[in-house]
Amino acid sequence: MGAKLIRVLSDVHYADRSSRVRNLEQLRPLFEGATELVFNGDTLDTRPSEHEEETKRALREVTDFLASTGLPYTLLTGNHDPDLSGDHSLEFGGGQVLVTHGDILFDNIVPWSKFAPMIRTKVIAALAAIPEGDSSQFEARLKAFRTVSASLPQTHQMEKNPMKYAVRLASDTIWPPHRALSMFRAWNEAPERAAALVRRHRPKAKIIMIGHTHRPGVWKTASGVVVINTGSFCKPFGAMSVDITPEKVRVNRIVTKKGQFHMGPVVAEYPLS
Repeated sequence: MGAKLIRVLSDVHYADRSSRVRNLEQLRPLFEGATELVFNGDTLDTRPSEHEEETKRALREVTDFLASTGLPYTLLTGNHDPDLSGDHSLEFGGGQVLVTHGDILFDNIVPWSKFAPMIRTKVIAALAAIPEGDSSQFEARLKAFRTVSASLPQTHQMEKNPMKYAVRLASDTIWPPHRALSMFRAWNEAPERAAALVRRHRPKAKIIMIGHTHRPGVWKTASGVVVINTGSFCKPFGAMSVDITPEKVRVNRIVTKKGQFHMGPVVAEYPLS
């Protein structure tokens, strides 16, 4: 086997109608050249739902598919799959690189959701329960966010009727119009919020990888922290992948060829000391 190469993807949202991933085999070309895989949250939706059997089936398909790759993998949790594993973040390069889903950046998790005020109340209560001066403050905060997410039901995610799905999606995310403005604000604020998170909890990190907001991009913030958002496999935006080796971090755009996802052009590259 060649040199170690960890490939990071996020926000597959398998089994959600808005995901471009209709069959997990579409992802297989993305694994070529990797020695290890990391899925940075929202791989699917595991929260309570009226479609429990569909959720269980999707989870079985994901775990069976990943086992078939023969590669070691880590499923980090996100706000849609808060109980998928016990792993909420990872660090690489001796702490130079932090990987976490990104919902922790917002005290209401999804600022554009109609449930945002209720979520904020729950998050504040969960964070207040963390002992002052807890040495594992970051991990405790992540667990608090996961506990809150696990208490929230799925809404449109597993809906099979296309009309009902469209109506529920609009109701959950973009209507009335002020909710769309909240989404734009979250997109704009996410990079600096991520940099602030690093400075507070992981000051050795010079790169943080997130997903969550579905807006792919790479930002060099004022503090020097590089923020990478790998986007999403959902419409309307695209996704990116990140390769981590002992020497560097490389960001690639993901492209579609004949219905399958492949590594596309390099977007950015950063050395690791």
